Amino acid sequence: MMLTINIALYQDFSGQSSFFLAFLRPSARKSLVFSVFLRYNDFMKKMLIFCLSSIIIFSGLAFAAPEPSIIDKPGDWTLDARYDQPQQIVLDGAPNKRFWYIILTLTNKSGKDVDFYPECTLVTDTLATVPAEKGVSEALFDRLKTRHKSKYPFLELLENAGNKILQGADNAKDIVIIWPDFDPNAKSVDIFIAGLSNQTVAVEHPSQKDTDGKPIKVYLRKTLQLTYSISGDPAFRSDQKLKFVDKHWVMR
Repeated sequence: MMLTINIALYQDFSGQSSFFLAFLRPSARKSLVFSVFLRYNDFMKKMLIFCLSSIIIFSGLAFAAPEPSIIDKPGDWTLDARYDQPQQIVLDGAPNKRFWYIILTLTNKSGKDVDFYPECTLVTDTLATVPAEKGVSEALFDRLKTRHKSKYPFLELLENAGNKILQGADNAKDIVIIWPDFDPNAKSVDIFIAGLSNQTVAVEHPSQKDTDGKPIKVYLRKTLQLTYSISGDPAFRSDQKLKFVDKHWVMR
């Protein structure tokens, strides 16, 4: 398991130097954070090396997470998903007037019609979790259709897209996913879109047990994770943009 290690030297209230170590696994699916404060002296220099080695070994053993198959196995399928740059739109008069959205083009190349039960969540680096908007107003959707009518003349709302994706390029769907505005102090966001594949895995819950005392099963779905950084000054929210960073398939 890959770990990002951030080490900073700072002055505390007593004027003595201390190390602050933050060990981070950069995954919103299963974040791992350790914070260790160490006095800067000869003994702690040695302890620093010991702690670093121990934490990396421990995290690799205890926090391994299942990964989705790169190639679908027989019976599995994954929709082809293409996406535009996320944007924001402001609807005057709406209670929460600022929204963010992304447009997906989904094509079913599996050779058979497949079920479609999506779940779309935006997660900020400030730990805010924002589910996709439901009950989108007609005024907001009309604005989006007008904005993108040349490229997406058959644009659909996520909640109106139905529960089947028919096979073939002729049945591709252009779907808009909308979120209300999120924490303006966020510096990055992850967008998770589940329902694009039937690949699942069952894992044991780390703490919850059934009536027999056995760990309950939790089912994870193959999920598209899109990571974006946020540029611009939060004081000028309308000028802020999402900049693409990375794309992953994860089990979530």
